Amino acid sequence: MEEEMRWNVLSKFEIQNSKFQTNLKLQIQNIQKILLKNRGIIEKEEIQHFLNPSLSHLERDFFDKKQLEKALKRITNAINKQEQIVIYSDYDVDGITGTAILWETLKSCGASVMPYVPHRLTEGYGLSKKGIDNLVKEFPGTKLVITVDNGISANEAVTHAQEKKIDVIVTDHHTKPDILPDAHAIIHTTELSGSGVALLFSRKTIEQYSHSTIQPSNQLDHLALAALGTIADLVPLIGANRVIASFGLSELNKTKRLGLRALIEEIGLSEKPIGAYEVGFMIGPRINASGRLGHALDALRLLCTKDQARAWMLARSLNSLNKQRQDMLLSATEHALSLADTSARFLVVAHESYHEGVIGLIAGNLVEAHYRPAIVLSKGDVFSKASARSIRGFNIVEAIRSCSELLVGVGGHPMAAGFTVETKNIEALAKRLNEIALSRITDDMLEKALRIDGEIPFQIVTSELYDALQTFRPYGIGNPEPVFATTGVEILDVRTVGRDQTHLKLVVRQGHTTFDAMAFGKAKLFPGIVPGSKADIAYSISLNEWNGKTSLQLIVRDIHQASMLLL
Repeated sequence: MEEEMRWNVLSKFEIQNSKFQTNLKLQIQNIQKILLKNRGIIEKEEIQHFLNPSLSHLERDFFDKKQLEKALKRITNAINKQEQIVIYSDYDVDGITGTAILWETLKSCGASVMPYVPHRLTEGYGLSKKGIDNLVKEFPGTKLVITVDNGISANEAVTHAQEKKIDVIVTDHHTKPDILPDAHAIIHTTELSGSGVALLFSRKTIEQYSHSTIQPSNQLDHLALAALGTIADLVPLIGANRVIASFGLSELNKTKRLGLRALIEEIGLSEKPIGAYEVGFMIGPRINASGRLGHALDALRLLCTKDQARAWMLARSLNSLNKQRQDMLLSATEHALSLADTSARFLVVAHESYHEGVIGLIAGNLVEAHYRPAIVLSKGDVFSKASARSIRGFNIVEAIRSCSELLVGVGGHPMAAGFTVETKNIEALAKRLNEIALSRITDDMLEKALRIDGEIPFQIVTSELYDALQTFRPYGIGNPEPVFATTGVEILDVRTVGRDQTHLKLVVRQGHTTFDAMAFGKAKLFPGIVPGSKADIAYSISLNEWNGKTSLQLIVRDIHQASMLLL
């Protein structure tokens, strides 16, 4: 077997007494407490909010009251005077869904409002001077620009807008820089996604502007859009984000938006429940594909269209773009892996062949392959566009900003960032970042570990436990799907399955309890696993449906040779 991944087992389930041993309800309650503690949810009120999310949890103040008051007053004046308002979007799922929410809200209030989506290749990320100039050409007489999911670092662009007698309201959730832009108002919190900020800001706008014609059903539909953005943007699914994701997924499953329904059917999800996985790995990438390889305005059109024929055309177009994106990413990742200096603590790879639309995905694949921070640059003659991804415990946007004298601009989160750099400075930047990494990244941080919630025996893996785990959905960053470990498991049967024989199907037993198990992508472990041998397995618990029957099935995350130290 290949070298074993380190397991980080956070807790060990213990049979406390004879009563506990026979009381399944107590056992499950104990596991729930373990899972909550592992997610940092300890206080009684936090636990209640987590296990019983409510839309009322979105009603507290997330934004600075003075800034909110200024923003709402400016919007009301613009509506009353019929000034031209432009919603300035980002080109990812979070930005597009947030823009749809705010645009539709302001339209319902009678505003003269239009969306503007910058082109990734020609205008770059976020509010820019070029973007301001272009939107003024497209929408002459613009008096107010409202950003969605961008703008918190756009100091020069905001000043440029002011010079053109345009006020700017920034709505964003990215990490604040040391010096904020001199905007008319800043609506900001890091507790939400960009679309989450847009959702709650739009609700404040509706409350403020009594002439809004938007119906409660439309507000619920906006919750579905915010869930798309929240899940796709990989923000922690705890607190308010959990409420948006949970209720938003419910609304998404019954949405009447023609574009979303067409995309859902095009993907083949029309007969299946849509959860966080389907959003993150199926719907989200197709909406993102338009901004990566085409123009993200098509994704906005898909979300907002009232024309069935256009909905189908756009859904097929996005699906096709996503296939192109997948093919492009595969070849570019192979190339980047061949260039990466794996002796470095911080990977920096640059090449003129890399499309700007996939460099973030390439960086993510480098992190997955070598588990160290990575930056991938689309190399230009004078300027290069870069995207960065990090590992747990290393704040990558902070590290990059410490090299600001070498950069043109930077924005992002602790785990992901994007920036522009003069091509001549790439080598100096790589050297500086590796120096930073050497001082801040320990050897332990570079060792990839599987996070396991707890070690449990098979005897308590029951349908009742499975049902209890469903209260933790939707899973995501900050609230991962529970993973358990069981030691000394006997392998009764094992075989490779799948079209390419890349998966393992097993039958495993501990004591008197036996389960079928699937280990996706683990066929390389096959030579070391033989019937009759014992192993320690890490797994999540799923429900398998076959021929009208349902049964529990283990989804194996990793397998270790049985260790007496764990028994």
